[in-house]
Amino acid sequence: MSPILRESLSDQVARLLLARIQAGEWKVGQKLPGETTLAPQLGVGRSTVREAIRQLSGQGVLSTRQGAGVFLQAVSPSVDWDALVTRTNISSILEARIAIESEAAALAAERHTRDELDVIRAALALRDVDRITIETRVDTDTAFHRSVVVASHNEVLTELFDTFAERSREAMIQMLELSGEPGTDHDQLTHAQIVEAIATRDASAASELSRAHLVALRDGLASH
Repeated sequence: MSPILRESLSDQVARLLLARIQAGEWKVGQKLPGETTLAPQLGVGRSTVREAIRQLSGQGVLSTRQGAGVFLQAVSPSVDWDALVTRTNISSILEARIAIESEAAALAAERHTRDELDVIRAALALRDVDRITIETRVDTDTAFHRSVVVASHNEVLTELFDTFAERSREAMIQMLELSGEPGTDHDQLTHAQIVEAIATRDASAASELSRAHLVALRDGLASH
């Protein structure tokens, strides 16, 4: 039985296309078949093929020429793509978190109940205690942010957060492994400020603090 792959569908398609390229199916300079041809061959949608082509173009393997198509530029990636993909995926996840959590924080400030505020504060305290390892930091951080999203009383935001939490966990662990530290007092203080803004029902501050925190994470990743 084949092992379950954690990589996304577009990652798998990019890997399969690269394998076909390296097997000699196309020569350097040759035009590849279009998305409408490749998609049924690979059993995926055109958008997935498009994303895989974008990834391989970023590696220097493919070249997209406006109005002409996609051409084979090299048979091997020109960079350490595994590390670059890790950064790209985490950056995308952080951008999604900015959209979800900054809005959720504002709504939580406006709508939270006393019991929900107690849960948020308990999650903040646990986040401070359990930051010995990267895995525990990510898990307690996720629990904290989920408590804020739940307090927004928006079922769609909660569903979005839950749906993408598992993938986010793997990516955040990878990000912290790159930085090499499981947590800081400054980071905990930032989260405490978010809680204080929610507690005082300052929706604008809660949203901006949440956004600033995640933007700083994203920008810090880009600098590595």
